[in-house]
Amino acid sequence: MTDTEFRGTTGDTWRDSTPWWPPDPEAPADAPNILVIVLDDVGYAQLGCYGSDIATPNIDRLAANGVRLSRFHTTALCSPTRSCLLTGRNHHSNGMGRVADLAVGYPGYNAVTPRENGFLSEILSKNGYVPLAVGKWHLTPEDETHAAAPRDSWPCGRGFRHWYGFHGGETHQFVPSLFQDNTAIEPPRSPEDGYHLSEDLADRAIQMLGEVRSVEPEVPFYMHFATGACHSPHQAPSDWIEKYRGRFDSGWDVWRENAIARQIQIGLLPEGTQLSLRPPWVPAWDDLKAEDQKVASRFMECFAAFLSHADAQIGRVLDFVETLGETDNTVVVLVSDNGASAEGGQVGSINDSRVWNGVPAGRRELRARIDELGTGTSHNNYPWGWTMAGNTPFRRWKREVHEGGIADPCIVSWPAGIAARGELRTQFAHAIDVVPTLLELIGIDPPAFIGGAEQSPIEGTSFAYGLRDAQAPERHITQYFEMLGSRAIYHEGWKAVTFKPLGQMYNDGIDPDAPFEDDTWELFDTINDPTESVNIADAHPARLGEMIDLWWTEARRYKVLPLDNRPVAALLAPRRPFDTRTRAVYWPGGTIVPETNAINTRGRSHTIVAEVDLDGGGLDGANGTLLAMGTVLGGWSFQVLDGCLRYVSNFVGKETFVVNSERRISSGEHLLSFEFTARPDSGGTARLFVDGEVVGEGEIERTTMVRHSISGNGITCGWEQGPPVGAGYSAPFRFTGQLRRVVVEVTGEANRNPEAEVEAILAEQ
Repeated sequence: MTDTEFRGTTGDTWRDSTPWWPPDPEAPADAPNILVIVLDDVGYAQLGCYGSDIATPNIDRLAANGVRLSRFHTTALCSPTRSCLLTGRNHHSNGMGRVADLAVGYPGYNAVTPRENGFLSEILSKNGYVPLAVGKWHLTPEDETHAAAPRDSWPCGRGFRHWYGFHGGETHQFVPSLFQDNTAIEPPRSPEDGYHLSEDLADRAIQMLGEVRSVEPEVPFYMHFATGACHSPHQAPSDWIEKYRGRFDSGWDVWRENAIARQIQIGLLPEGTQLSLRPPWVPAWDDLKAEDQKVASRFMECFAAFLSHADAQIGRVLDFVETLGETDNTVVVLVSDNGASAEGGQVGSINDSRVWNGVPAGRRELRARIDELGTGTSHNNYPWGWTMAGNTPFRRWKREVHEGGIADPCIVSWPAGIAARGELRTQFAHAIDVVPTLLELIGIDPPAFIGGAEQSPIEGTSFAYGLRDAQAPERHITQYFEMLGSRAIYHEGWKAVTFKPLGQMYNDGIDPDAPFEDDTWELFDTINDPTESVNIADAHPARLGEMIDLWWTEARRYKVLPLDNRPVAALLAPRRPFDTRTRAVYWPGGTIVPETNAINTRGRSHTIVAEVDLDGGGLDGANGTLLAMGTVLGGWSFQVLDGCLRYVSNFVGKETFVVNSERRISSGEHLLSFEFTARPDSGGTARLFVDGEVVGEGEIERTTMVRHSISGNGITCGWEQGPPVGAGYSAPFRFTGQLRRVVVEVTGEANRNPEAEVEAILAEQ
């Protein structure tokens, strides 16, 4: 009998009929709530309970109320790890071999998680839970995040009842690109009103839980709460940043030494653990000039403030669960998605789009703009030295499969079901283990079908056994790793690993174009050498060979092949090319058109024509954006300011060029136009027109060639997202006249720099 088969009786009339309703799904008796908290780019050593001196008291109380896993692992990158946490399958099995925005046409890399890999939200929804999602998603490619896109891969398309958060790898923390369920929305407050995304996410999480409890006081909830912290931009309220002033002046080398000492003291690492060497491309702190040390310290102060502020918001959510009286029967799992990020480069970044476009801020500019770090006009990411420190005691970082990229914090708390308090667990575990662990703790078997799709086997191994018994032998004994060509295999305490560079940056002299069969593998005994400091490959050639063979076996099993460390290939053969358009029409509304879906004007001659009706007394004193791309960090805005036509070109937050008209526009219907004639040097001549008559002209010396916007930004029609592209007005700067439509036409070949575009995409993950 199927779930939908009628189980009453149907006679000729109601007198000889029996009605029947299918029962609502019910959770097992006393089933716990589930709260999964996913931090972003937080390294192994950056939480207080993992040896940091950064204040994370609310996360620390979770650890004190449960257990910490000392050997928990992820995939080294964002979308892949998140897919594991939600399905219990390996990232290649989920089509997430890379980040969602670098999909290619192979099963392990197409960014399409098959329906046979059911999400935890889908499983729990069928078992009497209310699944809710708040925060970062990043399992949908950017070109599927617009108003016309299918919603199959959005949270509400994969089992969540509600979602409030953002697509993509990152977003501005004071003016984020937000979505509610299946619709783009604006932030509820402005930065001037004290808005910050972390606080907003906590507000919404509390609101959702309160709404559920108002109507369903007994039904368990499952909340997936994913912060933007601590991915760049490291933006935090100024008073939180001020709390850390001077706290990191001793530098990253001293911080690492102190961190590993704390880790050993609290038992996270065994006595005698060797601190990995500082790599040669990271300068010694003492070799920096005093003024550069000051800048580097400020970068870290911003990161620490961002993390502590996020911890406070996590605390608010935990406090609300306590207010509901449900702390004891709520399983909380807190993880990070990968190791600390090195995308800030050697000196740190004040605006990542500067790096993508080949004009990174140098030391002199960083010194001059130090007070902007952490604010809305910067997109700051700390220098490599702090990345290295954040991954103490391990080697390397995010994107790579040495321990610095894949070893992460994991805390599990369930007062009613786990007796341990403040204890450590040393068994190997992986992100794919979270789903089977939760299902075992709840008492639910994985379903055979979800929505008609026969389910694939869950590939993770429950670590519920370890939560209850610190001495239990580990059960997850084999795990492959692969990220952008770098590979590793773990088996019964041994680990073989090979690093594959993407380019010339910090590549240890390795040729990124060398054949994969020429890669040099290292071998480590991770039980006695957790920091991968002593390569024993030469001493154990037979074992190394067995490990490499095992990697290939796992790779074939889990759709890892074909190997490819050329992420640029994803942009050379995209699933949905958009650059071929020479004409686009934009209509006023609240949506943002992602830059990947927008007509490509970068470095090309083009025109913008806005059709307006200014009936009723002219435009004296009126304002408004007609069409805009990007924010204060880079972009352009075609607008009317004080009744005069205006165009602002913001070159990656470094230089701003403005073309003005001094003639006020009269009432009535008009065609308001902008024309740009490009030069080969990326500059060009700009002219403004009202009804075909030139009303302004000027030179724009430099234009953006790679990408205007940060993740989540794009074209807006009739308003700006903010922070505003130019000066003299405030976002959203809505156009006060009647805007009918805006037409953009381009000429000439599209300018593309796929290598730089890849770096832009990877920097946002």
